[in-house]
Amino acid sequence: MARIIARRKLLIGLGAATLLAGCEKSRAASSFLRAMGEWNQNVESAIFSPSRLAPDLPPSATTPESEFPSYFISDDLPFAPDGWALKVGGLVARPMVLSLEDLKKMPRVDMRLRHHCVEGWSAVAAWHGVRVSEIAKMAAVDRRARYVEFRSFDSGYWSSWDLESAMHPQTIVAYGMNGHPLEPGQGAPLRLYTAVKLGYKMVKYLTEVNFLPTPSGGYWENQGYEWFAGV
Repeated sequence: MARIIARRKLLIGLGAATLLAGCEKSRAASSFLRAMGEWNQNVESAIFSPSRLAPDLPPSATTPESEFPSYFISDDLPFAPDGWALKVGGLVARPMVLSLEDLKKMPRVDMRLRHHCVEGWSAVAAWHGVRVSEIAKMAAVDRRARYVEFRSFDSGYWSSWDLESAMHPQTIVAYGMNGHPLEPGQGAPLRLYTAVKLGYKMVKYLTEVNFLPTPSGGYWENQGYEWFAGV
């Protein structure tokens, strides 16, 4: 009996030591991945150009809409709640609530760009809407704001961006696709679109734009996806 107890103690001790070693390896791996993520973000931020434009593609390059994937995280296709409007707040002198009609009265931007998904596919569509920089100008953003948070009615989906990418001339809040109003499958009534980020950063079903002093993460970013996610 004493031998059995001694053996159990030995096995427990070995198991604890193995678990401890495994935990240490896991911590080391996590630290390494975190450091690499920060390194990647710093490199992407350094090479980002606020004035470099993606090519505006010809109509012949457009992907058939039936082949343009539709993604959302809600159990069912999200539809705009009654009284939907876009709230603009955070570090701004003039907080605003903009209806779709308000946005349509602002200077319109049209562009046909290639969409890049983190899953490896790409597609081309024409988008029209309002530059985020135009909204920032109207709201009189405070100089302390360094990040922009975009929030959604798609089960609270959100993403935060660096201010420079949000102010890029090809970053818009889009209310139309391929010459027609945005449809629910593509984020109606309003979605974020850009030439400078991967698809998961382009928040659909947009409800809020908040200018912040610090980043607020994001739905996928908080699950390990890259935060900067530049193209």
